[in-house]
This record gives sequence, structure tokens and C-alpha cells, in this order.
Amino acid sequence: MIAAVNQDLWQVGAACGKKIQVTCTGATNQGVPHPCTDSPTVNVMITNFCLPPGCKGDLDLSHEAFSIVADPRAGGIKISYQEYVIKYLFIDSFFF
Repeated sequence: MIAAVNQDLWQVGAACGKKIQVTCTGATNQGVPHPCTDSPTVNVMITNFCLPPGCKGDLDLSHEAFSIVADPRAGGIKISYQEYVIKYLFIDSFFF
């Protein structure tokens, strides 16, 4: 699951590799009145910069990621998003 971000979020490449949790929050006025799915949240990795004017918002989700959170016919949706960090727990174990 990947996404491209606009120039403000890209931060000259500093955003590349960051993980973002994206949630569909509603429709734009593009014709699909209730585009969000029953599972409207997906985790994506930022992999690219979305060149203007192609990026019409903050994020451009891959087709696969978009299809998880919304009806692909919507084309565009309202979202909320936040960065998340994966935490690993390492436990040392010794066997005798």
C-alpha cells in the first residue's frame, strides 16, 4: 500500500518511507454520495512526490489503497491522516 504526497508534505524527500494511516471521512462533490467503505482506514507508505497539478490534495493513494477505503468510482474523497510508527519489542532469551 503506497501513496504519493504533495510538495508541502514531501519536504524535499524527507517524507519518503514514512508510514501514514489514512481514513476516508466523506465525499467530495464528484458524484458518489457515500464513497467510504465499511473499513475506511488503510496504512500506506509514502514512496513518491506527486507533481502539481496532478496532486489535487495532500495524498494520492495507489489504486489498491484507495479501493480499500472508498469506492474507486468516487475519484476523490475527503480524508484524515496521521503518521504512525511501528514499534518493535525485542526480548532477549537464553536457553540453557
